[in-house]
Amino acid sequence: MFTGNENHQIDLNEAKKLTKNFRDAQTSLEYIKAEYFSKNEINRLMNQPESVGIRIYYGLDDENIPRLVIVSVNENENDLTEGIILENGLKCPPKCGNMNELNS
Repeated sequence: MFTGNENHQIDLNEAKKLTKNFRDAQTSLEYIKAEYFSKNEINRLMNQPESVGIRIYYGLDDENIPRLVIVSVNENENDLTEGIILENGLKCPPKCGNMNELNS
């Protein structure tokens, strides 16, 4: 059962390691490092009745480009598929911001 209080925090060193491992595994010069989702959309997702958290699915679009699909989850670990589902994050690149330990 989910409570909405589970701790998922990692430190910057672990985050750097994970994102570097992903970048190093890519065989194509063109790949998606990350996606940006706005605060308002995340809040809309989280403010749905019964939502205690989110689940992020990995997906592929019609051009075989990886995409993230985000859905709210209730305390019984079920996806709230009748509500808001997010995709269409702004892809990095090109929307990566300044170079840092996670994206360079």
